[in-house]
Amino acid sequence: MLLNPDHTPPDSLKGYSEQEALLFRTGYDVVSALRGSGHDVRILSVQNELQPIRDAIEDFKPHVVFNLLEEFHEQTGYDQNVASYLELLRMPYTGCNPRGLMLARAKDISKKLLHYHRIPTPAFAVFPIKRAIKRPVRLAYPLIVKSLSEDSSAGIAQASVVDSDEKLKERVTFIHEQIGTAALVEQFIDGRELYVSVLGNERLQVLPIWELDFGDMAESAHAIATERVKFNVNYGKRRGIVQGRAKNLPNEIRDRIDNIVKRICRTLELDGYSRIDFRLAADGTPYFLEANPNPDIAQNEVFARAAARAGIAFPELLERILALGLRRAKLIRTA
Repeated sequence: MLLNPDHTPPDSLKGYSEQEALLFRTGYDVVSALRGSGHDVRILSVQNELQPIRDAIEDFKPHVVFNLLEEFHEQTGYDQNVASYLELLRMPYTGCNPRGLMLARAKDISKKLLHYHRIPTPAFAVFPIKRAIKRPVRLAYPLIVKSLSEDSSAGIAQASVVDSDEKLKERVTFIHEQIGTAALVEQFIDGRELYVSVLGNERLQVLPIWELDFGDMAESAHAIATERVKFNVNYGKRRGIVQGRAKNLPNEIRDRIDNIVKRICRTLELDGYSRIDFRLAADGTPYFLEANPNPDIAQNEVFARAAARAGIAFPELLERILALGLRRAKLIRTA
């Protein structure tokens, strides 16, 4: 199992608070469940070098690598290179293929591709570092400013939603200087935050639609998934922010989202397991926000909970993820 050092779990969570355990909760849950199912699991922390992966494979001779890496060389976009390296070693691995990782991580490219295929996406523009910050006329306020390449809501706060050129420049500059990436500026869709998990390679199973309920946030606050909302446990409890199955969605909207999700996965060549994020506007239009290949699969996170709702218990979910990685490797070798 490949993990980043900060996410490598201890043998026990005893003595750790819920907040402290967030970093390694996924690794702990996955390792515990796999070992509980009888698998022999070796954990390998990976940060900057590929050679340790090859050494561990030659020594341990695993049947499959469970890839839980979220970055390499401290760059989220480099995870595709690790998947490519595993393919060069002819080593089966779980999760998404390198091409799908690349297309999904490049948020501007993924939006352009999906817009071409007539999938609703917010209007957007990219502001590279050290370039003039000038809003295109076609972008009308309010807008939301994000990192072009970082995920996990990095750099997203209430101040990310802007309604003037002055605030736009301030927030784009913040992303450039504090996050260190180009800024993605897109139309802010005021609506419901929906997450749709997908399992499969060629045949896709769309799991029940999940929703982020923002609870009793201040009336002046925008209902957006900020870093604080996602990762501050006490704040979430205090405000009543919860995730659960989306309720009161008309069947025609559910069917439309199901169809769109499958089209997104095929267009971006996503396989293994992924999560697609949407904003559902008041008129019922589901706007694509981003695709998340290899999303968090801790037992209390969206993907595993949606799977459980579909009747797939956590150990069975991991077995399916393993089987998908092995099956893809077999097809590649046959081809």
